[in-house]
Amino acid sequence: MLISRILHAGYVFDCAGTRIAFDPIFENPFSRNCHAFPDVRFDHARIRELKWDAVFISHFHDDHCSFESLNLLDRATPIHMFCPREEMFDLLRALGFHQVHSLELNQKIRIGPFEITPRRALDEDVDSIFQIKAAGLNILNVVDSWIDDDTMGLLVREGPWDLVLWPFQTMREIEVLSPSRFEAAPRGMPPEWIEQLRVLQPRFLVPSSCQFRMEDWSWYNKAFFPISYRRFQDETSAILPKTEVLRMNPSTSWIFSGKGRSPAAPLAWMEPVGEQDVDYDYDPGAKPLSTAEIARFLPASGARQARRVQDYCRTEIIEKHLSLELSEESYFQKPRFWRLSLFDHTGDVQHHWYGIEGNIMRSVAAPETPPDWTTEVPLVKLHAALEDGESLTSMYVRINGGVFSPETERELRNSDLLEDPLIRCLFSGSFASYQKAQLAKLTRVP
Repeated sequence: MLISRILHAGYVFDCAGTRIAFDPIFENPFSRNCHAFPDVRFDHARIRELKWDAVFISHFHDDHCSFESLNLLDRATPIHMFCPREEMFDLLRALGFHQVHSLELNQKIRIGPFEITPRRALDEDVDSIFQIKAAGLNILNVVDSWIDDDTMGLLVREGPWDLVLWPFQTMREIEVLSPSRFEAAPRGMPPEWIEQLRVLQPRFLVPSSCQFRMEDWSWYNKAFFPISYRRFQDETSAILPKTEVLRMNPSTSWIFSGKGRSPAAPLAWMEPVGEQDVDYDYDPGAKPLSTAEIARFLPASGARQARRVQDYCRTEIIEKHLSLELSEESYFQKPRFWRLSLFDHTGDVQHHWYGIEGNIMRSVAAPETPPDWTTEVPLVKLHAALEDGESLTSMYVRINGGVFSPETERELRNSDLLEDPLIRCLFSGSFASYQKAQLAKLTRVP
């Protein structure tokens, strides 16, 4: 079996003339601000000429299911996707694909010599993982999921494993939203990963599902990625002395068999750019950029964009908050003053003040008392979330970055950062916003 790395969680599996792709992304950057790491260029003209026997997509997140990437494929290509929401399959059909199939957990799909079985991930409402069999090989593609005990028991029974594609990076997606309120990440792998890999005992192990970094200026590059390739190699080699840990950079290919592996020609429609054996450099002492500093790196918003954001802040967010349900333990069940701060490309800030009690939100004048909760965001990023489906990870939202009164600080310790009113109003109840925005752009009549 010939296996080639595309990017991030993307792979090409080729066996006996049958070629399938997993989570293919043909963009750099992808998901707005995820830049390939190591760097790579795609030849879109050559990708359009490719023929695939099938494409498998593990879940709907925009770094795994991008319509701009899928738009390069022949519309006769069968698309197999795990997603509990039928709406996603309607969107794929609207993009023009004729053969769109919903994957069922533990139900085998046979395509040529391949047998692909989706397995349950920890978050079964979102993710799936894949077991792939062909040419006498048994392969586990964990994508970027976590595995619970029940699924691990099944995987042990399904062993032995020839190759495991393992998500080696523990990304700090929530912690970077409020860096002053979280301790530094452990530099090592989570104990449950070590135990699970010790049980799986694969012949080959690939650090997978993380081949990106943020913009060159972004402080996230020092704070988002705690585990390096070197650390992964060292820790896994210590617990799996008989396992070969194999790094696969974008476009690289290997032929795997029951006897071992041998190198193969790289993918012809990808071009590595610059140094490829780069590594992550986590720095728990890295100083976060302020939101004003971040905003200065971003493009200016036009007058229409600014009006759209201001309309949202004046009325839409209030109406949206009214429709939300809050738990009885919510920090916002008590009366709170919330300050939402928008930064333009010069770093100048405009504050919006709200009084919140339960799901009732109202605009208020700046109170004489300090706020009980603060949210900062670049104006252009809020517009992108409203109109382009931009995800939280790339918005550079900063929550409760300052120091509050002692009483407020005590109450905040028991609050959930994702109770943030802006986050809840933007993302509660939303689904496939990124893909919908892509579809609208791709199908727009000139």
